[in-house]
Amino acid sequence: MSVKRISQFFNPKSIAVVGASNNPMRPGYIVMRNLLQGGFNGPIMPVTPKYDAVHGVLAYADIAALPQTPDIAIICTNKATLLPLISDLAKQGCRNVIVVAAGLSEEQKIELQQHCKTLQVNLMGPNCLGLMIPHLGVNASFSHTVTRPGKVAFISQSAAVCSTILDWAQHKDIGFSYFISVGDCLDIDFGELLDFLGRDARTKAVLLYIDNLKDIRGFISAARAAAFSKPVIVIKTGRTDAGAQAALAHTGGASGCDAVYDALIQRAGMLRVNDLRELFAATQTLALHPKLLKVEPLCILTNGGGPAVMAVDSLVQSSGKLCELSEATLQALNEVIPQADSTHNPVDIFGDSDPMRYQRALKILLEAKEVENLLIIHTPSALAPSADYARIIVDTLAQIDARKRPFVMTNFMGEDAAYEARRICAQGGIPTYRTPEGAVGAYMHLINYRRNQKHLTQTPESIVDELDIQVEAAQAAISAHLDRNEHYLSTHQAAPLLAYYGIDTVTTYIATTPSEAAEVAAECGFPVVLKLISPDIASKSEVGGVVLNLSDEQEVEQAAFAILLRINQVYPEARIDGFAIQPMAPRAGAHELRIAIKTDPQFGPVILLGEAGSALDYSQAAVALPPLNMNLAKYLIANAQDKGVLKERTLPEKVDKYRLCALLTRVSQLIVDQPDIHSLELNPLLATQGQFLVLDASIGISRYQRLAHRKRLAIRPYPKELERWVTLKDGSSALLRPIRPEDEQAHRRFDESLSKEDRYRRFFGEMPHFSHEQLAKMTQIDYDREMAFIVTRKQGAEDVTLGVSRVLMDPDNLVGEFAIVVSSQSQGLGLGRILLGAAIDYCQQQGVGSIEGMTLWENSGMIELARKLGFTIARDFEEGTIHMRRVLNERTQDD
Repeated sequence: MSVKRISQFFNPKSIAVVGASNNPMRPGYIVMRNLLQGGFNGPIMPVTPKYDAVHGVLAYADIAALPQTPDIAIICTNKATLLPLISDLAKQGCRNVIVVAAGLSEEQKIELQQHCKTLQVNLMGPNCLGLMIPHLGVNASFSHTVTRPGKVAFISQSAAVCSTILDWAQHKDIGFSYFISVGDCLDIDFGELLDFLGRDARTKAVLLYIDNLKDIRGFISAARAAAFSKPVIVIKTGRTDAGAQAALAHTGGASGCDAVYDALIQRAGMLRVNDLRELFAATQTLALHPKLLKVEPLCILTNGGGPAVMAVDSLVQSSGKLCELSEATLQALNEVIPQADSTHNPVDIFGDSDPMRYQRALKILLEAKEVENLLIIHTPSALAPSADYARIIVDTLAQIDARKRPFVMTNFMGEDAAYEARRICAQGGIPTYRTPEGAVGAYMHLINYRRNQKHLTQTPESIVDELDIQVEAAQAAISAHLDRNEHYLSTHQAAPLLAYYGIDTVTTYIATTPSEAAEVAAECGFPVVLKLISPDIASKSEVGGVVLNLSDEQEVEQAAFAILLRINQVYPEARIDGFAIQPMAPRAGAHELRIAIKTDPQFGPVILLGEAGSALDYSQAAVALPPLNMNLAKYLIANAQDKGVLKERTLPEKVDKYRLCALLTRVSQLIVDQPDIHSLELNPLLATQGQFLVLDASIGISRYQRLAHRKRLAIRPYPKELERWVTLKDGSSALLRPIRPEDEQAHRRFDESLSKEDRYRRFFGEMPHFSHEQLAKMTQIDYDREMAFIVTRKQGAEDVTLGVSRVLMDPDNLVGEFAIVVSSQSQGLGLGRILLGAAIDYCQQQGVGSIEGMTLWENSGMIELARKLGFTIARDFEEGTIHMRRVLNERTQDD
């Protein structure tokens, strides 16, 4: 990611339009018109040999004739001219180009991408509408309309969707902080833009329209960072195979599996919407209320019972909740609504209510402590126009302290009678919708986003038996199979490997012929299961390759011959390695599950969970990206139940979900640790008596080839390789390691152990103890962009944190900002040197340009340590602080 290299796109001082035109049918005409009408204060320089002036602005015959280097050049010519024009711009020192041309072939795209990379030119597009920065008056696009400044940023791969959103937003008086059409994303992509917008103070929420992603790991890292600070809502096309192919034809690239995109969006804490209608609703809601809701229950005020019922139905069907009104609130409402014997939520003030009754009821609800979210529904009334009621709502809200009033949204039903009312509410900063269902749908976007964020900050449980995983032994076993040119491991071969990760497999015996199978079965003890072993047949049950409940030798031998006969007819070329014989596991009252690993070309390894069966594809499973912890595994199980691919059965004993979570984390760790595994099937997985037993397993292995241009996993796992034991000055040993999500409670105890002086030195002032949300952000870190090292040692049965160092890298990897805190009780043990040394080593390995930090003048110990470790020290007399800096890797300006 690189925010620095694209920052000039969003703060240009001069703009050139290459291919500017006076022909109204050309993009160069519209771009020039939009720039001139937008109010941009800098030079606008048209480049064209055809005209002396464009829109009355002096034109330049070619790029070499430009009087100054433009910060941005918009190329409006056809695709055949792109390469020489970009070369000419690069010669003039222009590094930022927008290309609107569409219809490039795959070969032309590759050539354009490489050309820009060679010349160090930053490219937005091609096949894009352009860029709008309303607060700067920049409309560097060929849009048919303009937008005003606002709080929401919009990024889209589709120029047509951009035009649609702009048209709708103008009608709704909704503005944007940035409006970016990225087209084919040959260079500047969603990840870099999210890094920029996540840090932008003007942007309170981000909307994305995505056809496909190229840098999955960079995207999810940037998306998670942005979604922690502001809502990020996504519409992702290609839900169906046909849609994915259409998206591929539209913007190129790989479309990827939609179910995995779902998992990615949830994992990053974003919210996915299904269509443009939902995107419009989300845009309106976020434009006027871009903050996270405090609670979920909703209160409804209405002058019509039918619309309120529709709203309640929609709310409950979407897993929303109604607010319970207090006795004091109900009593106050009953005095205002004389027709009602007993008021409840929804609060119906009836269709004959005059404006005064409406206003009194509204004020009661706005002042009620239990009402945090309020939907106001109004149907056309003969007593007063809808617009009058809208003004009452806006005026009444204005009387309530903005910090104390609830989140309010409105639904004015009807068309002509409601249009003016909706406009008044929108101008008053109140989200407003045409239908009760639309209002509730928009509300549920905020609720689902809140749930995603809450899920992201839940503290996972620790697995106490994690130390019995034998990574090296498993790696040696896989290497031995590969050395023997074995790439498919059936149950008897997979069992030892699974055992290294604490995954139990039913005892399996092997036979090569039907007669041998009968003999082995007799030794095993009846009843038995007979299974075909063939690396060429993915699903044995579909071809009758699994026979259950065989009770004697004759049945076993006959079943084996029958299997061979069927395979010879259906798959005559298939390799037959023999038969597996297993004791018949007691299945009565057991739940049969299936866990699979598939390697997606875009996302890498993906975990699937569903019911046992003959075929498990993405549509029949819940999907998650590794690595998993206990909390993420719990979320995967919940998704499987919500999706209906994991059914609640009427069984004597329920599936032990805690143990299933532990099993899923072990499968995840197996995939993280062993890159040579590209596929895995545990099917069926028998869940009974609180235990899990694999009845059939298959593992696909091959030598993993590391690729420079992509990472194997979509999400960087816990970097266990950075763990090491250190010796403290008192001679004791302690563990230096990266922080983990499971460390939250220990980190809370560490935070509470800090003295006032410790906290003052760390935070340059008095700071309250951290909340759960703050601690979650400190422990659930993205190892791709930040690192926190802790030193821990045992005190009794408990791991105690002695000190912490943190380093946060900027997206350009130029600077790592470090901070260290050691509790008073642990000072004098050499922890500062250990923790700062770990941060320095890590930044050097990551290629960070320099590491920097600040401390107070009086923190002489930290200052002296920094000097010893090669930092330069600079004093800020005005602020009373010391700035420490050490260069690690020399970086050029263009890096």
